[in-house]
Amino acid sequence: MSDVKRRAYEVRAQFEAAGAIVVEPPILQPAETLLDLYGEDIRASAYITSDALRGEQMLRPDFTVPVVQMHMAVGAEPARYTYAGEVFRRQENDADRASEFLQVGYEVFDRADPAAADAEVMALIVQAVAHLPTYVATGDIGILMAAVRGLRTTTARKEALMRHIWRPRRFRALLDRFSGRTPVPDSRIAVLAGQAVETAPFIGKRTASEIDVRIAALHADAKAEPISQTEVDCIDVLLKVRETVPYALEQLRDIAVDLPVISKAVEGLDARAQAMSARGVDVDALPFEASFGRTSMEYYDGFVFGIYAQGHPDLPALASGGRYDALTRHLGQGAEIPAVGAVLRPGVMVDLEGAL
Repeated sequence: MSDVKRRAYEVRAQFEAAGAIVVEPPILQPAETLLDLYGEDIRASAYITSDALRGEQMLRPDFTVPVVQMHMAVGAEPARYTYAGEVFRRQENDADRASEFLQVGYEVFDRADPAAADAEVMALIVQAVAHLPTYVATGDIGILMAAVRGLRTTTARKEALMRHIWRPRRFRALLDRFSGRTPVPDSRIAVLAGQAVETAPFIGKRTASEIDVRIAALHADAKAEPISQTEVDCIDVLLKVRETVPYALEQLRDIAVDLPVISKAVEGLDARAQAMSARGVDVDALPFEASFGRTSMEYYDGFVFGIYAQGHPDLPALASGGRYDALTRHLGQGAEIPAVGAVLRPGVMVDLEGAL
């Protein structure tokens, strides 16, 4: 057995001792579910094949989605799961990064106390790598989501911003346009004036009725009032919060005075900090960044964290995780349960251990 597999099974055994059930999701996963979740962008990083009976299949890019599907189908409450196995990611830009590597994970499905579950997951991961030189980063995407949902603007604009929370540049471009900070693109002005429709050839897969619906949506958006400068300024300040947890809480509470829709999410951060402190985490020194996690997989919708190798910026994250309540709603066909989990890369652990 290789050193990496041995380390993976040792960590999984630690999670099993903490109360988790060992699960082994299939390596081949239905591509339709993953494409529905992540969009066509995932094709660039996934290995996809086809099956005459089952359609497109994908070598699992992670464990969380199949574990959620399994739990929502047959799982009891509360539940804790752990696993160790290979995941597969295509690497088109960096030949030195592995396209197949081991992951060990810990997932919690428990509606009793979400803050305590967040603290439990992070504390267990931190404990597993405590012998290594690392640093932790944390954030909470749920606070930004709450701010967007509470904007005094159209539902269509809020939905557009929500879709692009994980694409910071696109999110910023939309927010600037919806608030009037940047002008409407010439191409959109042409559509609104009817010029593009009259002169453009009829190509592509959209039907005429679909194009009409889209044009109607553009006209409706053009009539919408700009998002207020006060709300945009609050989001700008929110996205710049980067402090230790206690000071971040102070800043976020100040922002909540002008943007009260984030108050509940901010108090959730406070409850999580207390739960982490009860588990021995030094919260006074724990970093918090409001924008952290916005380039990660799109199913995280609350607490997020990452653990990185100190002095090794060339290495990928040693561990990462977060809360994904919305994913259980999406895969649960009407059912849902608060859920949080994290994955750890034993290969990076072994590399660091060899460097000590």
